[in-house]
Amino acid sequence: MKKFLSCRPAILLAGMFVTFMAFVVVWCAGTTFRAMSDWHLYLFNIFAALLLTLPAVLTRKVWVQIVIMSLIDCLLVSNLMYCRTYMTAIPLDSYFLAGNLADFTASVIDSLRMADIVFPLITILTAILAVRAKKQWNWSRLKYSAITIATGVAAILGMVPYGGFYNEYDRLAESCYYSTCGVPIYTVGGHLAYNAMSSSAVLTPETERNVAQWVKSKESLRSFEALPDGVGQRLNLVVVLLESFESWLVETRIDGKEITPYINSLVADSTTLFYPNMLTQVASGRSIDCQLLLTSGLLPMLNSVYSMKYPATDYPSLCKALREERGARSVILTCDKPVTWNQEVISRSMGYDSLIHRGAWKIDEVVGNPAKLSDGSFLRQSVELLKRDGAGIDGHPFMLTFVTYSGHNPFRLPDDMKDPGFMIGRSRYPDKMVDYVTMAHYTDSCLATLVEYFKSRPDYKDTMILITGDHEGLASDRASILRSEAAQGIVSPRQLTPFILLNSPVPGRSDAVMGQIDMYPTLLAMLGLGDYFWKGMGQNILTEGRPEVAVSSMTGEILGDTADIPPAVIQNILDARRISDAIITHDMLRSQDRNAR
Repeated sequence: MKKFLSCRPAILLAGMFVTFMAFVVVWCAGTTFRAMSDWHLYLFNIFAALLLTLPAVLTRKVWVQIVIMSLIDCLLVSNLMYCRTYMTAIPLDSYFLAGNLADFTASVIDSLRMADIVFPLITILTAILAVRAKKQWNWSRLKYSAITIATGVAAILGMVPYGGFYNEYDRLAESCYYSTCGVPIYTVGGHLAYNAMSSSAVLTPETERNVAQWVKSKESLRSFEALPDGVGQRLNLVVVLLESFESWLVETRIDGKEITPYINSLVADSTTLFYPNMLTQVASGRSIDCQLLLTSGLLPMLNSVYSMKYPATDYPSLCKALREERGARSVILTCDKPVTWNQEVISRSMGYDSLIHRGAWKIDEVVGNPAKLSDGSFLRQSVELLKRDGAGIDGHPFMLTFVTYSGHNPFRLPDDMKDPGFMIGRSRYPDKMVDYVTMAHYTDSCLATLVEYFKSRPDYKDTMILITGDHEGLASDRASILRSEAAQGIVSPRQLTPFILLNSPVPGRSDAVMGQIDMYPTLLAMLGLGDYFWKGMGQNILTEGRPEVAVSSMTGEILGDTADIPPAVIQNILDARRISDAIITHDMLRSQDRNAR
């Protein structure tokens, strides 16, 4: 040990390697430790440490290594923070969106953990020990370079029996139990390399065959089913996407108080269709992924955010189906900027006629950090806009999508906006849970303005209103909240959002499992759009005998009882995301969409 502490390059190399291994441990603690049983993990992390210490060895400058380690600290901590919400590392194309973080500062800070302090501490300790080392630079530059190259070659050759780096990483990414293991095994650099290789993929005959076979199999095993004869379809659709809204909030009381009294009244209505067990299937795109699932019936991409990577792809959609069938107009309303998740461009690609965004609203009441238009003001102004000029839909069948914001993490509602009759004791429940239910109660109180307006319209008899969460909300906070005995039995351990369809042609209630991917074909059927060429990757939830299962895009786990479901059906469901990724990447539905028109 004394000899080691006197050798400067050894200290720098060790500091770099310990940094990588600290990342592995912290990452695995939040996902799975399966990665640490793979020998590639140690070889690739040794190679990464050797490679990133090489500049300091060549220049004989300690400060060079400290700068590199500081930058690596920022990179690793950023990816850990991202993983705590999205269960994956930052996609390559998302690094070009760093400017968007200014709108989510509070959420970013909320993703930090005490364990993250270990990274700057390792860097500081490495700097102190290296500066104090007696044997300053006693390693040969040539020998060190040769060792680095040899280790890299060994790492590459070690992948050959597994079909090469890309194939092995791809296998992990698509695995149910190892989907998060690629990053610790091959480092963040390997993750970015895999992203780059994926984005440069060309459409091969094999991919075309796989997609065609999957679609044929899906039509055979999980066919689209229209509404029964005699059941009246709806002409118009209103979608309300509640930010981070989870199912367990509905019909739940806390300290004797209803969390969502207004939504509860809607669920109790005899014309409502309610499915509380809808699994969140968004991935790293979160809110924008929900729009893909619901509007286009496609699953999130494996390693990219579709709206950023492939905004020009021709996406099939409910908007386009409504326009083709009955000349409908479609408008999406949000209080966000048009550049957020590339919303303006992707809205056009999905067939919306217009996007009404932050610039259209008077910012008279704000929530969040940074502050954005409150749900109350957003929905009130939306109704005023519809009454004033119809938002471009008057005289046409329509699809309107409202995207709320107030429920965004960290769920902090200003005191003067809280309901004095809904005060939850922080001494009994975790702070994050109290903040979350308080915000949900607030959003619930705002909904009446919008829903009651549509109910008052003469065309309401032909209009459905879908209320759902865009994705789950508690993310990595769920585990810590559930450690509280008071929270158990209230907060669900599952990532579920509600499917609440008002004025449904087929009302009712079911506790059956569904996925967000099932919303598209269900709405397609309810709107009488069964002739549209794209039926989606899910299934109409009213189909008798449908497989009541769903697959998480974040973990790959299957929710629901698979015991009586044929293996071929399960495989078709499991393969869906890979097929969706190929469809989006290669714009494989464009020609069919044009032919349909």
